[in-house]
Amino acid sequence: MQEYIQIHSQDNVAVALQPLSAGLTAVVPAGSVTLTQDIPQGHKFALKDIAAGEAVVKYGFPIGRAKEDITAGQWVHVHNVKTGLGEVLDYTYHPVHPVVKPTEKATFMGYRRKNGRAGVRNEVWIIPTVGCVNSVARELEKRAQKYKAGSIDAIVAFTHNYGCSQMDDDQENTRRILADLIRHPNAGAVLVLGLGCENSNIPVLQPYIGEWDEERVRFLVCQDYEDELAEGEKVLAELAAIAAKDEREPIDASELIVGLKCGGSDGLSGITANPTVGAFSDLLVSKGGTTILTEVPEMFGAETLLMDRAKDEATFEKTVKLINDFKDYFTSHNAVIYENPSPGNKNGGITTLEDKSLGCTQKSGSAPVVDVLAYSQQVTEKGLNLLSAPGNDIVASTALAAAGAQIVLFTTGRGTPFASPVPTVKIASNKRLAGFKHGWIDFNAGTMVDEGDPVQLGQKLFDLVLEVASGKYVRAEEEGYHDFAIFKQGVTL
Repeated sequence: MQEYIQIHSQDNVAVALQPLSAGLTAVVPAGSVTLTQDIPQGHKFALKDIAAGEAVVKYGFPIGRAKEDITAGQWVHVHNVKTGLGEVLDYTYHPVHPVVKPTEKATFMGYRRKNGRAGVRNEVWIIPTVGCVNSVARELEKRAQKYKAGSIDAIVAFTHNYGCSQMDDDQENTRRILADLIRHPNAGAVLVLGLGCENSNIPVLQPYIGEWDEERVRFLVCQDYEDELAEGEKVLAELAAIAAKDEREPIDASELIVGLKCGGSDGLSGITANPTVGAFSDLLVSKGGTTILTEVPEMFGAETLLMDRAKDEATFEKTVKLINDFKDYFTSHNAVIYENPSPGNKNGGITTLEDKSLGCTQKSGSAPVVDVLAYSQQVTEKGLNLLSAPGNDIVASTALAAAGAQIVLFTTGRGTPFASPVPTVKIASNKRLAGFKHGWIDFNAGTMVDEGDPVQLGQKLFDLVLEVASGKYVRAEEEGYHDFAIFKQGVTL
């Protein structure tokens, strides 16, 4: 089994693929080095002497600068490396014009909705317009379980704390996200549950929804009924009876939209799990499908790699705006742009935001960037899209679902039980996690340490995604987990 890896020939650090002991001699193409310290799995060690102020290079790019002199064989981490990131930057377009060649067609068994969109689940959703009716929504979810029948996968309430006491764009984003979910093709039927006096009440929300199937999308204002629970249960019984009759049919994989996200990353995420997802993304794009990469703060330090893959200069400019607008968001709240990675990331071997970002962006594969989406905006271009959303796992995954993703792929080196509004496939970066948390993990990318082939693993992941799209439950679904969170961006009145 491989013990360590120098990812790029220009790197002056290597990564331990398993715990390494001081005294081990590591042999890489450029020579050999003897470890002077124990190196935890996923962490880095110096391949040569690195002077204070000199760039520390991983993935072929700087991930920071040495705080002090680092000797060959020494552990390289937060104690002796600092970020090299600055504030808002100017960028120049250096197009590389990547090409993903078409491959043979593939299909999944999904649900064809009346508006032509394809879903991979047939669920009944309860969507509150405001947090004031969350308890009602949760009680209706409980009462409605007896109506789950036929092809219905789940009856779920997506509670949240918003819809009132918000201003300007903050309220607008809430309305658009709720409308996106109401229209989502994974929902065979939807009960929109309002209070009546909230800012985003049902009459206000309806124009954001646009056209809807009146048979399958129903509205209930709690203040209009003496017993809102009895009325809500009655409506849910009717909706469930309709959705239960839906049947799966063959649908071309070009209609799949898959969100790409990572969280609780470790030093192996950028070596195993994220390249596997990148290979998957290229494969789906080669079949005419769509992927969406988000969590903008975890593009900082690797953003030029995405910018240069923009399909044209207009898309490049949108990518520049995506990055700098998010930096402005940080600074407008007096937050430090590079206040990342998290304690769990650091424990797993990630040293700086550049280190994290260069690993995270590998989920995008090598395809051209065809479009850049604002938060709450839905996909219109097939291929690789970028989406404005924060790094927070549930917020970003919800944003991916709202953008149109029927499935989310989530890579992790630390593990998490969370879910999102759509099936969320958990991909482990290491074998220990995959075995220890088998109740959370759906796919083990840690085998790449032995197999070393992201393309082969990407094909296996693609096959799994087709199974999930055709009805196979992911671990979180088996546990009944469904999470939902809106990006709070303004003051609360």
